[in-house]
Amino acid sequence: MIAMLPLLLEDQHSGGFNPLELSHMGNFVWTLIIFLLALPVIWKFVMGPITKALNERDGRAERAIEAAQKASTDAERAKVEVEAKLAEARAEAGRIVAESRARAETVGKQVEAASRAEAGKLLEQAKREIGVEREKALATIRGEVVDLTMSAASAVLKRNVGGEDDRRLVGDMMQKMKTGSKA
Repeated sequence: MIAMLPLLLEDQHSGGFNPLELSHMGNFVWTLIIFLLALPVIWKFVMGPITKALNERDGRAERAIEAAQKASTDAERAKVEVEAKLAEARAEAGRIVAESRARAETVGKQVEAASRAEAGKLLEQAKREIGVEREKALATIRGEVVDLTMSAASAVLKRNVGGEDDRRLVGDMMQKMKTGSKA
């Protein structure tokens, strides 16, 4: 303001209004009176709404900050809950996997045991069938041996051998040989 003083003093020679000029003290006084009268109106209609708007803006900003802090706290709490539930779910999944493995092992052992039992039954049945077939084959061979023996005896004796009595006699001899060799 002091730097502007020489400029203001120059304006008095040019005939302009200079509120600092003491010779025109009336203009200064009227300007001051008008300003003081307008000040309450300016304060009420201009500064009041501006102050009120600024206070409301500050209140909204404070509420927004509080809401953001509450949301941050809620988010952190939710994060902790989610992590806890996730850990619980992982533990449950591990338990389920372990139970499934145990069940699979049990079922596998049961299937293996059933398969072995079935294989044992099939083996026993095959042995029985082989025994039956062997006995049939042996009976067929014995019958052929009897026929061959009868033919040979007939050729040696030059007579007809092969009657039912002869066959029974050879069969009995074969049976005695069979039981005699086992005993």
